[in-house]
Amino acid sequence: MTERIVVVGAALFDGTRLLAARRSAPPALAGRWELPGGKVEPGEPPEQALTRELREELGVEAEILDRVPGEWPLKPPYVLQVWTARLRPTSPAPKPLQDHDALRWLTPDEIWDVDWLDQDVDAVREATSRPS
Repeated sequence: MTERIVVVGAALFDGTRLLAARRSAPPALAGRWELPGGKVEPGEPPEQALTRELREELGVEAEILDRVPGEWPLKPPYVLQVWTARLRPTSPAPKPLQDHDALRWLTPDEIWDVDWLDQDVDAVREATSRPS
């Protein structure tokens, strides 16, 4: 059996608004929206990986809060795990630095206005259904 590889995602909130990131690569995913994040490196704790990925992808400093219950299958051997997070008060505003060409802060009424990646839909639903 192949060992699974964890991909971490951030349900990054600003009050009740959720940050969505539009993929620019690879071509099969370009134009669709996701929760920002990335692969956990060997030996790296998932929360530390998420902090690193948000710094690399968005140029932000974030406080990782709680793990969202559940785990969502991606292309084998990858699985998605999501944490809620918020920007640290001293963090710069997020910018699309890697693998993204646009960012949107979505209000609760706008959550489904973007074309989420299929594998992110259930994670977004779970993250946004939790009390803030």
